[in-house]
Amino acid sequence: MIFASLIGITVGVIVGVLGAGGGILAVPILVHLLGQSPHSATAESLVIVGLTALIAMASRWHSIQFKEGFIFAFGAIAGAVIGSRISPLVDGRILLILFSLLLFCIGATMLVKALRSRDTQEQPSPERKPLHTIILAALGTGLLTGFFGVGGGFVVVPALIFVLGMPIRFASATSLLVMALTALSGLIARIGTDVPIDWNVTLAFAIASMLGGLLGGPISKKMPAKALSLAFVSLLLCVAAFTAIMTF
Repeated sequence: MIFASLIGITVGVIVGVLGAGGGILAVPILVHLLGQSPHSATAESLVIVGLTALIAMASRWHSIQFKEGFIFAFGAIAGAVIGSRISPLVDGRILLILFSLLLFCIGATMLVKALRSRDTQEQPSPERKPLHTIILAALGTGLLTGFFGVGGGFVVVPALIFVLGMPIRFASATSLLVMALTALSGLIARIGTDVPIDWNVTLAFAIASMLGGLLGGPISKKMPAKALSLAFVSLLLCVAAFTAIMTF
């Protein structure tokens, strides 16, 4: 429990800073370091990420774009329900391989954007994409959230940036709202799937992660936008490589 708590604090800080990282870190950690099965880990991470995101929102309240966040979240919830039902049907090793490939693709895309961007003063962008584009992006995000058992921040942040034109600082904060709602829906959708949850490990991890989330929020406010983007990308690529190596 002490080991799970120490790891949880680290994960929570990352969630608070980047608005992502909880699920993409929790799943491989639960599997490779805490001895959970892939299917159990994906369910347990929903508990951890949902609670951590909820607490982290407190320190980033003023950067959350609530209107866009709720619209995106409700579309993502529908996808999360579908993904949560499909996930138990897929072999655990294949689940982790697909998880690694997805992280690498998103990380590479974000890296290109981060390197091309300039650190300018950020304001929420007034540009909005068509409603059907937002709905499709939200459904896809929810599907990945439920399928991989992650809060969706690693997909929500890029989606809010590319689809809604939202700056990284606002996107990472708004993703916390989306993560909390989609993680809860994904967890509820898993009821009746017979996937076991180790509540001792999960709650120790979650409580420590929630404390870390409170610490991460203030750090985020002090980081330049480009540094925030590169930190996000680095996290994705490192976790992708770690998951791939441990799986093979």
